[in-house]
Amino acid sequence: MTDSKTEPRNLDVTLAQPRGFCAGVDRAIEIVERALTVHGAPVYVLHEIVHNRYVLEDLRSRGAVFVETLDEVPAGAVTIFSAHGVAEAVERAGADRGLRVIDATCPLVTKVHLQARQYEGEGREIVLVGHAGHVEVEGTSGRVDGPVHVLSTVADVEALVPRDPDKLAYVTQTTLSVDDTRDVIEALKRRFPTIQGPDLKDICYATQNRQNAVKEIADEVDVLLVVGSQNSSNSNRLRELGERRGLAAYLIDDPSDIDPAWFDGDARVGVTAGASAPEVLVQRVISRLTRLGVSAVREMDGEPERVVFQLPDELKGS
Repeated sequence: MTDSKTEPRNLDVTLAQPRGFCAGVDRAIEIVERALTVHGAPVYVLHEIVHNRYVLEDLRSRGAVFVETLDEVPAGAVTIFSAHGVAEAVERAGADRGLRVIDATCPLVTKVHLQARQYEGEGREIVLVGHAGHVEVEGTSGRVDGPVHVLSTVADVEALVPRDPDKLAYVTQTTLSVDDTRDVIEALKRRFPTIQGPDLKDICYATQNRQNAVKEIADEVDVLLVVGSQNSSNSNRLRELGERRGLAAYLIDDPSDIDPAWFDGDARVGVTAGASAPEVLVQRVISRLTRLGVSAVREMDGEPERVVFQLPDELKGS
């Protein structure tokens, strides 16, 4: 797409803070990189380590092989479970085949797994607020022995028929919209007053922080660009949040996705990135916008995230 301008543009760009990689994504990518250094290529990764095309292509070029089932992995091979987590049955299958497994599950996803198992141990039926089919949801569902009801809307709550309405508990997918999660949880509590579940503040800190940043800049911009891949749940939620705030909001994988027609004359443009999108893509987007006619770029005030998750023991010091 050409960057020629049919009319002068005056783009005022605001960068959201925080944006981009979270601690769980940093950890997952470093796990793959260190595994390649220690064990050499190929290293097999079950599912996409994170949902970002640029990251995946970079790791593929270094020798990572992404697979959808363990059947695709040679017996005994080094195998990494993605940041989204896996079901217990997958863990057992890996052990049965003698795979050398390294678990890159985000610690905050593991926390959800532990919550679900705790509630099940109390004899409660589990409700999982999330999107059916998402790999994180499938992994969490596979962490409990009993039935798991996956709900994503208030209408789903109204249609729920539990075994015992007084013995319910809920957990949440970490990458959802905080606002949507709040609506569903409030509906669950109205319909099932004895339901147990974590506080809303227990939703992934990175998801919440990035959504709060979009809310903060929403009144200051006309167009919102969210850097992230189409299958990234948290990136899609950022775009949807921008739309709900009345912005023209676009999810872009890289600068080539930008359509100059989105900006007419003077425009205030907000730029953020999902938790699986690297900062290098944000800077390339800024470069593209500069060619289109940027007059100023500023970064919103915000406290940078300083959370760091430890690497698995087998990769420490490598």
